This record gives sequence, C-alpha cells and structure tokens, in this order.
Amino acid sequence: MVLFFTRWITHFCAPTFVFLAGVSAVLAGQRRSTAELHSFLLKRGAWLIASDLLFISLVFTLDPTYPVQVLEVLWATGFGMILLAALLRVPLKIIAAIAVVILLGHSYLPIPFLTMPASMLPFSKTRFIFELYPALPWASVLLLGYVVGHLYRDTFAAAKRRQILMRAGLICCLLFVVLRLINHFGDPAPWSVQRNAAHTLLSFLNTTKQAPSLLFFLMTLGPVMILLAVAEKLQGRFVQILQVYGNVPYFYFIVHLTLLRIINLLLIPILGLPYHATDDPLVWQAAGFGIPLWQVYIFWPLTVAALYYPCKLFGNYKRTHPHWWLSYL
Repeated sequence: MVLFFTRWITHFCAPTFVFLAGVSAVLAGQRRSTAELHSFLLKRGAWLIASDLLFISLVFTLDPTYPVQVLEVLWATGFGMILLAALLRVPLKIIAAIAVVILLGHSYLPIPFLTMPASMLPFSKTRFIFELYPALPWASVLLLGYVVGHLYRDTFAAAKRRQILMRAGLICCLLFVVLRLINHFGDPAPWSVQRNAAHTLLSFLNTTKQAPSLLFFLMTLGPVMILLAVAEKLQGRFVQILQVYGNVPYFYFIVHLTLLRIINLLLIPILGLPYHATDDPLVWQAAGFGIPLWQVYIFWPLTVAALYYPCKLFGNYKRTHPHWWLSYL
C-alpha cells in the first residue's frame, strides 16, 4: 500500500505543473499586449518542446547521439502553449468549452501524438522519437488553467477567487466519486471489489494516467484547486521556502532530474553493479539496479534540500537582471 500511494501522489505533479502553466500565462499577459503574449507563448512553447528533445532525452538515455528522443511533460506543456497562442483572441468561454470538449472526448479519438500514449515516430531502424505524453488531453489542462488564471487578475477580488476555487475543486472531487462509482464512463480501467476494503480503495483510485482519463484529471485537479484556495492565506517560513522553488519551476525541473541521474550513476558502483545497461531504449539503467523504498524516502528530501540555495540564487538573479532570455528559464 505504501508503494501504491508513493506512486499515486506523483500523479498530482504533471496535472498541477501543466495547469499552473496556464495560470501563469494570464499573469504574464498582464504586463504584455495580446500580440506580445502571443509571441511569448509561441516561443516559450517551442522552447519547452526543444527542452524535451535535447535535455530530457539526454538525461533519460545518457546517449549524446540521441538514438531516442523523448517527448514528455515539457512537450505537452509546450504544445498547450502553442495551442493557447492560437486561441488568444477567442472569447474565454469558447476556450473553456474547447478544453472541456477535449477532456470529455479525447479518448474517442485515437490519433498518434495527439491522444494516444506511447506513440513512436521512426526516422530510421535505430532512431526514433517516442511520445509519452499525448498532446491534446494535457493541452486541455493548460487551457483550463488559463481560464482559471483570470481569477488571479489584479482586478479580481481575492475572497471571491478563493470561494470559486474551493467550489470548483469540491465539484471536481464529487464528480470523480460519482463517475467512478458508476464505473462505466471516464476511465478505461474500471475498479473492482478486492479481497479487503483497503485494496478496493486502491482499485478505486487507480485511474489511468497515459493517456490521461477524465477521472484522472478530476481526481488530481479537484484537490489542486482546493489547495490553491486554502494555500493563498498561508504564511510563514515554510511558505517562503516553497516560494523559492515556485519562482523557478523550469530551472528546478531540469536541475533536479539531472541531480537524480548523477546520484543514480554514483550509486551503481556503490552497489557493486557493472555499468551494463538493460535493453530499455528509453531510460538508460544499469542491469539489476534498485534500492529499497525507504532509501528513496531518504534521497527525496535530500535532493529537494540540496537545490534550495541554487534555486534561491537563480531566482534572485532573474529578479535583478532583466535579460529577455531569463523569462524562458
């Protein structure tokens, strides 16, 4: 059960990341004209896609010849930004409707790279692009984030914003429970009664991430909106620490993956294993490598803590140096 919830809690990362990217587009738009925001979203989206192809692929495969290039969450976010750029002049209600239609209907459109997971584009017998995050359903989350982001405009009352977020979050959670109980819509993997109540709960919560189902998004985005409503009033040292990481999300994402990969490589000889890879072409890993879950829980907070001062330094640099390129990092 501990292993299940360790994996389950990570399901909140990507939806939150993409949703808040949509919210941040509204905040970025407050200091830009529509034309400037359109240009920024196009460039930012293209940069995120390139980041997956160049940086994340290298971190995964550790092969500078790039026999496999991976399209992951940055690709999905970048695609969503490009789609949002195309819709900027469309009324907000239409953008919201498009997002909802995609969420409800993407599973009925089996289109490679847009709705189907694990889509592969071969360039030769030994070189290909592998897409892990289908673009359209994740882009719909960014569009929803953009719609919700208008609650954060300077002219919007904070109390009303928190009220709307709380209600929307509770409605999403309620919809998740109701649709999951019906067990015939919203997710391709139905739950079933297990040998005890605890394992039945696990089956109930085990929604499909790839391609992400409607119930997966309701299960994750509902609590996220509730958290946004509650967290807005929180203060203190812990909040200030979290803000350090939140100010530089792209920097933290790239650097933390790189650091984890370095730790991975250092642990291989410590565990007495040879640097001999498995047959997995997507993620280079030494054959036989693995550590107990309790050790993972040690490395997790240590990795986060190790990046506090780098994130703080970089955040301060961004704040004090108005270079145009810093807005892409």
